[in-house]
Amino acid sequence: MNATLSTVPAELAGKMVTPDDPRYRLLRSTYTTVGRPAAVVLPESAGDVAAALRLARETGLRVAVRSGGHGLSGSGTNHGGLVIDLSALHRIDVLDRGSRLVRVEAGARWAQVAQALAPHGLAISSGDHGNVGVGGIATGGGVGWLVRQYGLTIDHIRAVEVVLPDGTVVRADAEAEPDLLWVMRGAGAGAGIAVAFEIEAMELRDVGHAQLVVTVDPGGETLRRWADVMARAPRELSTAVMLSSRGATTAAHITAVVASDRPSVIRDAVEPLLGIGDVMAQQAHVVPYTELVPPHHLHSNSGQMPASTTNGLLTDMTPDAARALVTASAAPDPVLIQLRSLGGAVHDPAPSATAFAHRHQNTLVIATAFPPDAPAALAAAWRPLAPHTDGAYVNFESAPDETTFARAYPGPTRTRVTDLWKRYDPDGVLRNRPPA
Repeated sequence: MNATLSTVPAELAGKMVTPDDPRYRLLRSTYTTVGRPAAVVLPESAGDVAAALRLARETGLRVAVRSGGHGLSGSGTNHGGLVIDLSALHRIDVLDRGSRLVRVEAGARWAQVAQALAPHGLAISSGDHGNVGVGGIATGGGVGWLVRQYGLTIDHIRAVEVVLPDGTVVRADAEAEPDLLWVMRGAGAGAGIAVAFEIEAMELRDVGHAQLVVTVDPGGETLRRWADVMARAPRELSTAVMLSSRGATTAAHITAVVASDRPSVIRDAVEPLLGIGDVMAQQAHVVPYTELVPPHHLHSNSGQMPASTTNGLLTDMTPDAARALVTASAAPDPVLIQLRSLGGAVHDPAPSATAFAHRHQNTLVIATAFPPDAPAALAAAWRPLAPHTDGAYVNFESAPDETTFARAYPGPTRTRVTDLWKRYDPDGVLRNRPPA
């Protein structure tokens, strides 16, 4: 054991994994980043989390917090520090079926949540992969498969159980600690460690699931027609688009999810997408919601997907923005361009209601580049796209800095987030850098 960690608090006996432990290989890394922490702590209670934070303060070790480990920045691990891995905190309970209120611990994965809620006819719109952890999405935003019907995950969080950096355990809700509830819904990473959430789920069992492949013209008119369809679409319809280029041909791979099991509703929602361009392939089914975030997604993370990612929000799909998207996807060093439809229920809350202030934009654009020249390729592709964006989403950023912080938390939101981070974490225990 590292000399710095020669004395382990009694509460953490048997819950510390160091490099000489066989479990270390499976726990040291995240999805994007190979880490070499001095130790990984596996807390089983809020008290254990508090003990881990106390240990970090006493030893001076840098803290990383991990729920699922899919965070693109790799902040769920580090080199030589202490990783607080919440995976043992994965309980899911329906507190009140009548009000659809459920309690979900932060270390659960969204596949587990979907499976647990399915027998009750409930669902929570979350990430788009079953292995993603609850904690990261439920403190950052939550753009899921049902986003236009349900809104963001954070919009339905009614209470959060938080361990503050000083070890205090607090319940934050609208009556008790409303400021903490506000910052935990969209900017929680710098204020405290969420160990559980009370979330209002929606009534849902089966959904419409359609997949289309559409040819995209070089000028991007296909993307403008997609955006126009989504601007008029019923809230039940949410879509995700992935652009791919081969030679001179660019294609849009569209996944459409309709929050209904009624064939007529599904057909009426999806049919307008068939008119946006030349459809090369299409299929549609009614499936259980659990198939969108299935259990077979669950896996260990070993740094298996190194990548550089950034993102931006579009209010309008202008001709110049659409053309830039196609150009980026077909560049000599192409990047993966993804589009997520927003609007609908995302627009309902006031910009000041949560720390996620972006309530008028209609599209989330995500750009990802892969080794060997990922940062350079991403920078080159993003440069012509950046002027068309209006804000950003904190969870799709692999290199957070002051500029990306300002884009994610604009204007008054930035000021309030900064003030609350300093109030709840004055010593910067949870921050890699102090907020501006």
